[in-house]
Amino acid sequence: MGKRRKVGNLLALAVLSALVQRPMHPYEIATALRSWGKDQDMEFKWGSFYTVIRNMDRHRMIEAVESVREGRRPERTVYRITDVGRAELIDWARELVSTPMPEHPRFRAGLSVLAALHPDEATDLLRQRLDRLEDAIRQDRETLDAHLRDIPRLFLVESEYDLAMREAEAAWLRALLAEMTSGGYPGLDTWRAFHETGAMPAELTELAERTTSDPDTTD
Repeated sequence: MGKRRKVGNLLALAVLSALVQRPMHPYEIATALRSWGKDQDMEFKWGSFYTVIRNMDRHRMIEAVESVREGRRPERTVYRITDVGRAELIDWARELVSTPMPEHPRFRAGLSVLAALHPDEATDLLRQRLDRLEDAIRQDRETLDAHLRDIPRLFLVESEYDLAMREAEAAWLRALLAEMTSGGYPGLDTWRAFHETGAMPAELTELAERTTSDPDTTD
């Protein structure tokens, strides 16, 4: 078995996903990717688009097949996917689908510093998020149902995933808010006391010292 490739530039992956359909020139590729919403599925920079095309050509993932001119527009090079490019597309797809990787959503970053907020404010903000999330879920569900009338489900599976992730987050938020508003959330009184008195509780001071001490230091 040959050595597995690692997923590289996601814009290159998107380009391959377009060219597997048919040969296109770069402007057609960009138009297709935008119309399919690929820039919503993957995080990439459009400013590097033509550089990526050149690099893919140099690495023989794509190859020029002809040059075309439409009216007074500049001549455009039409590319097609190569066998090397198909192998890359398949390997990248296998890795992305099969292998969980660490991801860092902005919400997770916010939760990591939630203690900086007074618990009452944190509760209000989380409730705002839940309201907005529920609105988005309703819209996403309506959009997905409408698309399913015309588009095969296979080509909407990423939208199903987005909806499922939002529904899971909403369910988690409801449970968290229920604990916080009922007073059952562990450590809520300590959290509240810190913001209302300005004094760091002894147990939190001890925890901070214990977790930041040098394990190699001896008394």
